[in-house]
Amino acid sequence: MKSFYKLFFASFIILVCGLISYSQPALGTSISNVEIKGIWQGTLKFNGGALRVVFRISVNENGYLKAEMDSPDQGVKGLHVDTVIFDGSNLKLEVNIISAYYEGKYNPDSISFDGNWHQSGLNIPLGIKKIDKVEEIKRPQEPKLPFPYKVEDVIYDNKTAGIKLGGTLTMPESGGPFPAVILISGSGPNNRNEELSGHKPFLVLADYLTCRGIAVLRVDKRGIGESTGNFAASTTKDFSTDVLAGIEYLKNRKEINANNIGLIGHSEGGIIAPIVASETNEVAFIVLMAGPGLPCDELLCLQSEALAKAEGYPAERIKESTEVNKKMYNAIKAGGDSVKIAEKLKKIYCDHYNSLDEKGKSGIRNPKAVFEGELKSIMSPWFRYFISYDPTPALEKVKCPVLALNGSKDLQVLPNENLTVIKKALEKGGNKNFEIKELPGLNHLFQTAETGSPAEYIKIEETISPTALQTISDWILNVTKK
Repeated sequence: MKSFYKLFFASFIILVCGLISYSQPALGTSISNVEIKGIWQGTLKFNGGALRVVFRISVNENGYLKAEMDSPDQGVKGLHVDTVIFDGSNLKLEVNIISAYYEGKYNPDSISFDGNWHQSGLNIPLGIKKIDKVEEIKRPQEPKLPFPYKVEDVIYDNKTAGIKLGGTLTMPESGGPFPAVILISGSGPNNRNEELSGHKPFLVLADYLTCRGIAVLRVDKRGIGESTGNFAASTTKDFSTDVLAGIEYLKNRKEINANNIGLIGHSEGGIIAPIVASETNEVAFIVLMAGPGLPCDELLCLQSEALAKAEGYPAERIKESTEVNKKMYNAIKAGGDSVKIAEKLKKIYCDHYNSLDEKGKSGIRNPKAVFEGELKSIMSPWFRYFISYDPTPALEKVKCPVLALNGSKDLQVLPNENLTVIKKALEKGGNKNFEIKELPGLNHLFQTAETGSPAEYIKIEETISPTALQTISDWILNVTKK
């Protein structure tokens, strides 16, 4: 689940855009006597967290500089740098896809650049130094070739939306027909492996399940990777039709048992899975990994409070921020003309900013830019749908077996508050085949964690706890055998 606490508690987040390239050439200047070509790396430090930023600077066929940017700790590679300007002392790199730029001054003593990263109104100190090679993050759970099962890249249609969906289907080498699951990722423009914070959770999960005899389909979100469509214009409900298309695809594969097709949804995927299961009787079971049960506006307020508390913000400031967020969410939920909603949001934001003391105002370096950046996100079709959504009605309609899991240290979808609501909704709907489990010591990604803070996601080598993997696998095999 994407965190929206950065609206008032600034925390640097690079938008995970995947591998994106543009045909237009980068602007650049000729090379000076400073050897600018090569790999330059720095670390952004923010609210207790840290992210590496890498610029790969080279020369095009006309002798001008060009560059690509990586965020290795988030699994982002090859972002196009639109502008590269270097005059022998000052360097500027603009990355339009994430509305950000870097400015630095060359320091001959340390053979590095001292400067700042600018994004969403924030100016974060960033020094970059030339390196020979980017250190790879250790991810011991990621499977390596050769795989002991069949791997097939697939493309199929969502006829309702008029788009094509690209994914990977993994199946045991022999036997069948197999029970199958479709993996549904959390919020954001995720690829089929749900890459984030340098991890590939769905790759690890698919590998584990397939090795135990379960076929797995994992899919790029619409508009991402091999999938067509417009991600930015899509809502949670739209994504549910993509899952329905995946079920139709699997039903027509002779290797798959059409009566044993289930869904595993992580975070926002844990909202989508019940939507789909409530609309068709062709879902044999669902697994909710940190799936929300609370209305989404309440969910985000609790998330914001938990994350801010974990980062050490004062209780008074957290309370003020929650009150402002509630006002904004209510303004969006009230609906109406987009221009009028934006005006209401601007007034709420300006009133809040004007109420701050000088210390509070100094923490927001460019209030206009911060507001405009956030307004674009919260006025998107996805957010406007999401903030008004209540998962309970769909959960009450789910009749297939359900396994709902949360980590006890999840700060994004709080375990007790959400699992309690999920349990009540299933009971109210008459579902008698469900299990609710809180797994000790695990965070939102189901990693074994110390604090549960998102800042830890990158640092933890484990991608998914073996306990979580076994719990999911054992439950599915038990349900499908019955």
